[in-house]
Amino acid sequence: MFVDRAQIRVKAGDGGAGAVSFRREKFVPNGGPDGGDGGRGGSVRLKVDTGMRTLMDLRYRREFHAEAGHPGTGSNRRGKDGRDVEIRVPPGTLVYDAASGALLADLRAGGQVYVCARGGRGGRGNARFASAVHQAPRMAERGEPGAERQLRLELKLLADVGLIGFPNAGKSTLIARFTAARPRVAPYPFTTLNPELGVLRDPEGQEVVFADIPGLIEGAHRGVGLGDRFLRHVERCSLLVFVLDAAGTEGRDPLEDLWVLRRELEAYSPRLAQRPWLVALNKQDLPEARADLARQRAAVAAQGADVLPVSAATGEGIDAFVLAVTGRVRRGESPPVPEVQTVLNPRPRAAFEIRREGAVMRVEGVELERRVRMTDPGSEEAISRLNRYLERRGIARALTRAGARPGQRVVIAATDFLWVEDMERREGCALVPSYSPSTVR
Repeated sequence: MFVDRAQIRVKAGDGGAGAVSFRREKFVPNGGPDGGDGGRGGSVRLKVDTGMRTLMDLRYRREFHAEAGHPGTGSNRRGKDGRDVEIRVPPGTLVYDAASGALLADLRAGGQVYVCARGGRGGRGNARFASAVHQAPRMAERGEPGAERQLRLELKLLADVGLIGFPNAGKSTLIARFTAARPRVAPYPFTTLNPELGVLRDPEGQEVVFADIPGLIEGAHRGVGLGDRFLRHVERCSLLVFVLDAAGTEGRDPLEDLWVLRRELEAYSPRLAQRPWLVALNKQDLPEARADLARQRAAVAAQGADVLPVSAATGEGIDAFVLAVTGRVRRGESPPVPEVQTVLNPRPRAAFEIRREGAVMRVEGVELERRVRMTDPGSEEAISRLNRYLERRGIARALTRAGARPGQRVVIAATDFLWVEDMERREGCALVPSYSPSTVR
């Protein structure tokens, strides 16, 4: 089954917690802190596998979780890192953020890797907080939460040449004539329901990949006959070949078919319509096609395109067709498709925002929320360190200006705090954890 779309949820592993430990050995007085750091959480990676052609493997498995990092221990022993998770995808896979629709990565080359969810770093043990003035810290960090996101994957086939035409124009028979592709062939429309790839080695030894696109009809750019899904697979092609039923066996004028297909390409993507193109006048084994060849050739030539009369059924004109197409591909007449810059993990923003929701004040900010999640609410030292951060960043002052008074309930990163009096602080107040309830949904 050909699957060209999938939606998955990825969750990187959380970092391991740092340890609070002190060296206790005989004959070693005042050993000092020796709590080790937690291990880094595993990441989730997408890797291009050239042996794959569809997203079939992601049709039934849609959630991927990497292993969390192990906690640190005494004697400065660092926790073990969590195992990464690798998801294999075919060449030509586009990675979108499902929530925003932003394009994150364009995976084309074999072996290319994209880290779609990075594991959280391990929390620091108490040995990391020791200093000349604070020689016995009794706090450690919790591990950083791993990234979590919904991804939408779309496949655009990587091919040099795209065969485009109306149903029953003979595209499948044509590609089977000069490649090892064996698409389904039958004397009725819409025999081909999924794109097919075929590979040809030209006289100079270069491989040329052909894509047989299922038949298109008028309105394809609007999704009629699933045309929009099929047109997506020709966006990577450097050369477009319009295969026409030159004998008009379906009762249509071949030239009108060509103009309809050109208009559909223009409506779907003006950029795609500007790609180099040529026309294969198929079914030259039939008298109707030979009788109308001069008119068709003249009309297409007037548009500046090459015309190649062929018969996919008998093989007539196939050698000339192959030489013309591979020559155009080898010369590289199509402008290169621009590369897509991938953003693995944007740097955390230091900005914050305070919102009042009834009796609750909610503070949001990427860096602030990360700090809160890594703070142990049961450690007075850790809470004191968090309040010092709030003062340095101006968050404490902003809370006072926003109207926070002693007893005010403050929520940060789904954690409940109370704004209480503390005369040792510059603002006269500080945050302390609230345990009734401890979290807000």
